[in-house]
Amino acid sequence: MNIEKDRVVSIDYTLTDDQGEVMDTSSGKELLTYIHGSGGLIPGLEKELEGKAKGDKLSAVIAPGDAYGVRSEEMVQEIPLKNFKDREQVEVGAQFQVQNDGHVTLATVTKIGESSATVDMNHPLADQTLHFDVEIMEVREATREELNHGHVHGAGGHHH
Repeated sequence: MNIEKDRVVSIDYTLTDDQGEVMDTSSGKELLTYIHGSGGLIPGLEKELEGKAKGDKLSAVIAPGDAYGVRSEEMVQEIPLKNFKDREQVEVGAQFQVQNDGHVTLATVTKIGESSATVDMNHPLADQTLHFDVEIMEVREATREELNHGHVHGAGGHHH
């Protein structure tokens, strides 16, 4: 069975940067399981996996535009400290989720001033070329319930 839209795919992967440093891996952990075509993976990796089958192995180099995007200075903002619920938690390097145009974005505090904090809402992997080594472990039809919910149920998936 080949990978195509609405199929559940389980992959074993290692993600490295341009220097070969491992940034993330499923090795020794649970496989990454997702519904193909549902936005669960970065577009560039999904494109590389399209049409592949169980047992296939591939190496993919994904440019920033097909991964987590290009860094934007507009995503760096100063926020008054009074806007933070937990002011004690606001320190350089602290991360929190922000609702932004209906999307949840991870924001990182980069600087703290007298009355405001500078936060960067660019994805931590923005501007990075990503190198994936992937082995496809399973491809199956998604259940109607999984398609309705937009995520995988059971092992490797979300639980309610």
